[in-house]
Amino acid sequence: MRMILRILVCTLAAAFVAASQESVYYPGPGDNWEHRKAEQVGMDAERLAAAIEFAKVSETKAGRDLRQNHYLSWGLEPYGDAVGPHKKRGDMTGVIVRNGYLVAEWGEPQRVDMTFSVTKSFLSTTVGLAYDRGLIRDVDDRVQPYMPTDHFDSKHNSKITWDHLLRQTSDWEGTLWGKPDWADRPPKDVEPTKWLTRPRNEPGTTYKYNDVRVNFLALAALHVWREPLPQVLKKHVMDPIGASNTWRWHGYENSWVTLDGLKVQSASGGGHWGGGMFLTTRDQARFGYFTLRRGKWKGKQLLSEKWFAMARTPGTVNDGYGFMNFFLNTGRKSIPSAPETAYSHRGHGTNLIYVDEENDLVVVARWIEGSAIDEFIGKILASIKER
Repeated sequence: MRMILRILVCTLAAAFVAASQESVYYPGPGDNWEHRKAEQVGMDAERLAAAIEFAKVSETKAGRDLRQNHYLSWGLEPYGDAVGPHKKRGDMTGVIVRNGYLVAEWGEPQRVDMTFSVTKSFLSTTVGLAYDRGLIRDVDDRVQPYMPTDHFDSKHNSKITWDHLLRQTSDWEGTLWGKPDWADRPPKDVEPTKWLTRPRNEPGTTYKYNDVRVNFLALAALHVWREPLPQVLKKHVMDPIGASNTWRWHGYENSWVTLDGLKVQSASGGGHWGGGMFLTTRDQARFGYFTLRRGKWKGKQLLSEKWFAMARTPGTVNDGYGFMNFFLNTGRKSIPSAPETAYSHRGHGTNLIYVDEENDLVVVARWIEGSAIDEFIGKILASIKER
């Protein structure tokens, strides 16, 4: 009798979990995304409107010609020439999603714009998809055996693992697509003649945000998949979550390799020299909601929860950074107004996708001053009446 009762309880519990999962709202493809008023999702309309107004007046002061901006900033670095496409940006734009529903949007949410380093979160997703399929056996594996190239021939580089590349702690040394690793954000307090002879740090011991190494991760993932990463992302994530057909993931004019007799472009991990993901704010919001649901979409686990657990685990060198480009809120240092469990996908511009499981909330803000992000998020959280 006890056994029968136990089975019955377990069955009812499983049914309850399944029912609760089924009750989660997921938008349909394209524009088929249900709107809800602020009050319907437990938010104060006036406070929410004030938060949006604050975002609008906090638009970045940088110019809208992003190619020109490049040559006024990163283009001044050694080897700083743009090798990927740029485009002029649109208005300060945002989308707010709660419980899966569109609550507010402003600006030009259907406009395709650069997203800069948010691209890194799409890149790490393709690595996660490879991990789930056994194409990468362990993130602590050395990368060298997975590639046919000589990029790991040095004793230093041969120690680098997938985890090191994902956390930007590899200190990989070399030149890729005409860009030496040392030429990306070289230290201003060091004599330029010493850039070439800098100390080599043991992989996994130092953190440095470096797009050359990010692009190397993209090349490594391309060799693992043996097909273009944009096609991988489209098939396994963007199409299943109903993204538009307008997004594009660019590489560089010289980032071509030969795979199985065909010329294939290696995608870039950001827009540091142009390229990267160009997509709408709506599609950014979809991707944010996909990560909020930890890779699940309408009953299908597109990317494993195990991968998201690893991606959101603080690094030992930088506890505010998980797998690229998961900016964590460890110690509430990144966004003090937000819960510690919140995180963001972030890129230059600022391009922000804020993800908050505790409040079932996704916020996208594009072309907002970085210094305004905490106050903006704080104002949105203050509008929530029901948690």
